[in-house]
Amino acid sequence: MLISSEGDRLPADTPHVATVPYLAVVADPDAGRREFTTATLEAAGFMVRAAGSAPGLSALLEGSEPSVLVLDSSLSDIDASAPVLVLVDLDSPAEVKAVEHAGVRDCIAKPPAAKEVVHRATALINLVSRRTEARQEAESLRERLRQVSAAIRGTNDPQLISDFVVKGFGETLGADRVWLTTFDDYRVPPITAQWHRSKLAPLPETLFAYPDEARAAADLLWARAESLTADGAIVQGGTGDAELPAELAALGAAASVAVPMGEGSSSLGIIWIAQLDSPREWSRAELGLIQHVAGNAAHGLIQSHLITSQQQVVKQLRQLDKAKTDFLATVNHELRTPLTSIMAYLDMIQENTSDPVSIEVHQMLDIVVRNTERLRLLIEDMLSVSRNGHELTPQQLTPVRLARTLQIVIAALTPLAKLQNVSMVLAPVADDPEIMADEVQLQQVFTNLVSNAIKFTPGGGRIDVASVLDTETDGTNWATVSVSDTGMGISEDEIAHIFTRFYRASNAMSGAVPGTGLGLAITQDIVDRHCGRIEVASELGLGTTVTVKLPLDTHAQQNP
Repeated sequence: MLISSEGDRLPADTPHVATVPYLAVVADPDAGRREFTTATLEAAGFMVRAAGSAPGLSALLEGSEPSVLVLDSSLSDIDASAPVLVLVDLDSPAEVKAVEHAGVRDCIAKPPAAKEVVHRATALINLVSRRTEARQEAESLRERLRQVSAAIRGTNDPQLISDFVVKGFGETLGADRVWLTTFDDYRVPPITAQWHRSKLAPLPETLFAYPDEARAAADLLWARAESLTADGAIVQGGTGDAELPAELAALGAAASVAVPMGEGSSSLGIIWIAQLDSPREWSRAELGLIQHVAGNAAHGLIQSHLITSQQQVVKQLRQLDKAKTDFLATVNHELRTPLTSIMAYLDMIQENTSDPVSIEVHQMLDIVVRNTERLRLLIEDMLSVSRNGHELTPQQLTPVRLARTLQIVIAALTPLAKLQNVSMVLAPVADDPEIMADEVQLQQVFTNLVSNAIKFTPGGGRIDVASVLDTETDGTNWATVSVSDTGMGISEDEIAHIFTRFYRASNAMSGAVPGTGLGLAITQDIVDRHCGRIEVASELGLGTTVTVKLPLDTHAQQNP
């Protein structure tokens, strides 16, 4: 009996004469038997090399690749890639046991018959040849399906994923039809894809009249990690109670395989591969690779559905954000029109010299003016926020003297500081270089910072504003402006949030300090657009320092 270490059995009709010049190595310490075996194989068309000892056998194997080894049992304890025919004394258990060595082996009784030697040697060679061909075919199949899996991973389009799967299976497996469909499941989109050989009509998109039955079959296969193969109407694989969906069985394929796609404890789709005219036995390697690719397809469909859902959510959020921004812009525009009229009439009343108002009325008008100005600034901030990220106000870049800008801001806010009993000091600068900037926007930046310092500094406090020139290690030149106060400060865990729109520190809320939480967000946006940086250092109860760095060099502004 001819066997291998994997239990393969050779057919009885294996040819007795070699049709190609195979190389056989014969090793036998019995000279007469060695010469007989050598002559027998040479007569059958083999090229033969012979040895009578273990060293001689090793020398023959060195640098050669024989097709078969014919060895006496006493020399058979070797590791060889070639198949081995062992000459044994069937009455000796020790010699029979030599056949159990790993690899492809067969045994023949001593003394061997000439015809039997040729038959067994040729059969061993044919077995190895068929096994090599099967291995190569499996590797080729694996490589082609690996490309299908790579195509699946390369896209997030669920329809493309499904098309890659059906086409890949159809072309790789030489099928006539491939059908893929997903079930009604929240994890995947509803997808149907099919591939068919030319001259075949496509199947209807609504193939499953009763999709619940198809899902039940897929669930059963998925739960048991099986595929369902069929030869015509006869089920070959799967469990006894697994049935091919009726719609697929009715198509009359000569051979088919149904593989579930799933995740977790349930299926989410099914793939059907069919050969219509000729029967086919699906190999274990084929079924394993089909299941592997089906798993990749399920994962790809789930991921693509998640990504598509996320993209839709992002799109909806952007639409909502735009609607909110448009609403803010419209409302603020409508608020500015009456506010402008109110402010104009207030100015006329206060400046009327022909019929001056009393001191008490004038004081009340001052309160109205201040609150009107607060409302105006709030509306300006809201307009700035509504434009941010949508219609950014174009910058009017001109040479700007930073010290002069700071002087304008300090002068404008001095009355407010006096009202709060807060002193402001602008440090003199020895050098006032020009920077390319939007002067109006820079005034807004420093107005926001200084007015914040005034609001958060109690009476008797002090605010220092200074500007210096710095050169960094990369040679770039920067103008650095710092605004320091002796106010209430900000806790360390809140500093990271103060540039967020509408965020207000807890001590500002508890102290009823007026504000909207928009000033610093707008300030940071303007500084970023000037390719600058803004930093905050603060200690609760001791004060805050805000530092703004603006580039002096043109290349630094272009490459922040």
